[in-house]
Amino acid sequence: MAPPSPNSEGYPEPTPKGPLVIARIGFIGLGTMGEPMAAALRRAGFDVIASAHRRRDALDRLRSHGVREAANPAAVAEDADAVILSVPDAPDVEDAIFGLHGVAAGAKPGLLVIDTSTISPVASRHVAGRLAERGIDFADAPVSGGPVRAAAGTLTIMVGASSSVFSRSQPLLRALGTAHHLGPVGMGETVKLVNQIIIANVMIANAEALVFAKRAGANLAAVQGVLASATASNYILEQWLPKTWLAGTFEGGFALDLLRKDLAAALDAARAIDYPMPATGLAYQLYTTRSAKGDGALDYSAIVRVYESNARGKTPAYAAGQDAGVQ
Repeated sequence: MAPPSPNSEGYPEPTPKGPLVIARIGFIGLGTMGEPMAAALRRAGFDVIASAHRRRDALDRLRSHGVREAANPAAVAEDADAVILSVPDAPDVEDAIFGLHGVAAGAKPGLLVIDTSTISPVASRHVAGRLAERGIDFADAPVSGGPVRAAAGTLTIMVGASSSVFSRSQPLLRALGTAHHLGPVGMGETVKLVNQIIIANVMIANAEALVFAKRAGANLAAVQGVLASATASNYILEQWLPKTWLAGTFEGGFALDLLRKDLAAALDAARAIDYPMPATGLAYQLYTTRSAKGDGALDYSAIVRVYESNARGKTPAYAAGQDAGVQ
């Protein structure tokens, strides 16, 4: 038999070890994102097997839609062609895969593991290396789009994997959204962290500028209208803030502590390549300030409170704006 052909980096492409047709999908982590993702896979016709990670209620709801229950991640892996993880952070990924009754304990060579969590690419490559020793394929595939797009199956999926593993994962990823193959393991997480770095800093820029405008006596509705067609226009200002801070609420959305966790992962990855990120380091400290004040579970637009606390009551124009509500 001819040897595998070299890929773009000069290394042979591994021959897929597991089934090319994936029918049974295990799911670990049925939280805000995991539950609608598992439901989307079931609607697409996949046989979905799941175990409770931290939430029993989500599994009970999914069972009513035909999702099968397994006792633990090891049992999920025993009965699956591929296992998807959607858990909060790198320690949770390690525990779900390598902990007692973890995925690795029940996995056979050829299993495909796809991690949709947002963690450091350094951690992803470590997990991939340990799984490769057991003959298990791995892809890091963090997602963007939130619970609404997860339920609709329209997520943006950033994938780091070999070409053969990406091809093998395509049918199930199509049920979740649009997958982009960005390079080897770790590159999906890298690109997701690029997104998180940008949204964290852009949110701070919006908060700082709008509170400045308010303190100076400007009408925020007029400011928004002008900026919509100016060079400062951005998605957060136009789509996110009108549903959160400018609507008088920080409930729902994307938790500040989750973004803070992502920034920590980005800074960890930057340290590994000796790359300084001063703006992101400052952003991490600002979000940590609000987390320490009890805002960690609120939408990350609550960062505006850093600036409001500095401006409140210091000028008649700002005080008038506060009395009238956000204008």
